Amino acid sequence: MATITRFEELDAWQTARDLANLVYDLSDDDPFSSDFGLRDQIRRASVSVMSNIAEGFNSRTQKVFIDLLGRARGSAAEVQSQLYLARDQDYIRQEGFSEAYDLADTASRQIHGLIRYLRSRPNASRVQEGHIRYEIDAKSG
Repeated sequence: MATITRFEELDAWQTARDLANLVYDLSDDDPFSSDFGLRDQIRRASVSVMSNIAEGFNSRTQKVFIDLLGRARGSAAEVQSQLYLARDQDYIRQEGFSEAYDLADTASRQIHGLIRYLRSRPNASRVQEGHIRYEIDAKSG
């Protein structure tokens, strides 16, 4: 089982990075790009997902890491909610909505799995992935 030493190695962070890049791409064209409030808010929320994972990974305690992962999960839900408005306003097509929504959902599930993993190992000093990886529970919310 390999020990993860950098936040960039976390599947959840990699998915969150993909989400943030997709949100930037989707919000780069008019009319979405002209709605400064929604554009900026959804971009901040998507960046917050990956940033909170990274910040938590490098925090001093596991408790802080779990708290920041919870915030990252909340930001993923915020992105999903704002995607509905972007779709309702015809700022994005259904395909873009679905792709971004699914990425946010995947990130949220990965984060949830990571939280469960950390809670099951309260004294672990590092996150480990390998044969016994944290799993994405399709039923978790």
